[in-house]
Amino acid sequence: MACGIAVGALLAEDLSGTEALAGVGTTAQVLGTALLTIPVARATAARGRRVGLRWGLAVAFVGAALVLVAAVLRSFPLFVVGMFLFGGGTTANNQTRYAAADLAAPVHRGRDLSIVVWATTIGSVAGPNLVGPGKALAHALGLPELAGTFLFSLVGFVLAWIVVDRLLRPDPLLTARALDAAAREETRRTAEPDLVADPACGGVVDVPNHDGSMRRGLAVVRSNPRALQAMVVMALGHLVMVSVMVMTPIHMKHGHAELEVIGFVISVHILGMFALSPLVGAAVDRWGAPPVAMTGGVVLTLASLLASRSQAGWSGLLLVALFLLGVGWSCTLVSGSTLLTSVVATDERPATQGLADVLMGLAGAGGGVAAGVVVGSLGYSALASGSAVVGVVILAVGAARVRHTAAELS
Repeated sequence: MACGIAVGALLAEDLSGTEALAGVGTTAQVLGTALLTIPVARATAARGRRVGLRWGLAVAFVGAALVLVAAVLRSFPLFVVGMFLFGGGTTANNQTRYAAADLAAPVHRGRDLSIVVWATTIGSVAGPNLVGPGKALAHALGLPELAGTFLFSLVGFVLAWIVVDRLLRPDPLLTARALDAAAREETRRTAEPDLVADPACGGVVDVPNHDGSMRRGLAVVRSNPRALQAMVVMALGHLVMVSVMVMTPIHMKHGHAELEVIGFVISVHILGMFALSPLVGAAVDRWGAPPVAMTGGVVLTLASLLASRSQAGWSGLLLVALFLLGVGWSCTLVSGSTLLTSVVATDERPATQGLADVLMGLAGAGGGVAAGVVVGSLGYSALASGSAVVGVVILAVGAARVRHTAAELS
């Protein structure tokens, strides 16, 4: 995924012939991530995590292939379709963090979830740095140089699909459901030894809810303010991160930065997104999700303000800003994901987690579209300054939950 993210905006500008559409490719990918979550969530609810993950990875493979074809044919519309399907890879990646939490002990849920987020670091940091080798490979194969990195994406999706298919056994969600059902049955038998689990005999039978629809997720959120808070934190954090990140390559290009330098900056940003996530998860387990969400809001605000003051092209200030942008996003993602998993029942997880990722993706897609417009009319500095305001909103959302918890305790 990181390969495509690093060159998506540049390839979009090249194929469209205008800077105004530079963010469309990445925005299509983010939108695809959001909308493809809907069928993945339904498949997961019905048949388990393994089926959902395989589906997302297969769609992403098709998307990467279409992007390659679009680059050869110089077709911007086909490129947009390919990037939309390419988003299935992020959909699958997003769902892996929930798979990690399905069987986690409550006291270590943040840690276990964050370890899987951290595992993304190696591929994510290496991905943008494959821009140079991808360019050389493209030249050797007679392909446009910006399309070369998508060849690495194709290989990555195949390997990921094999790992999920062969090694994700037993399925964590299906196992968690079975354990929950066994625990409920044991509790029922202990409380009422003579209870017969047959409605005809006066007993009670659990009817599992395997509805992974967005409608079901909305129903759960309406009655669960903590789940809503988790979704808002993740959505706004993603909005800030995507808005600034997607236009940073264009900002650097305006300053005549080399393609390899742009790839390095994006790799440092992705390092910030994932490398420190185990520490973030430990903080969530120790102090709770709302304080970590507040920290994420502060870091995102600082990162955006630093980016707003950076010069076009290469600068150390921009490098620090993009790293902090990733760290702030990690705080909102891990805290929100852990809180969401903690406050909903096992059977409700696919629907609510799917809804959360849809909203997060739509927020990112909206931010990507707005980012291109803002940069085209007002400049990169204005975009980053506006993102800082959203960071303050995240801080307020986390603080509201902390005050509510304190009031309940008193």
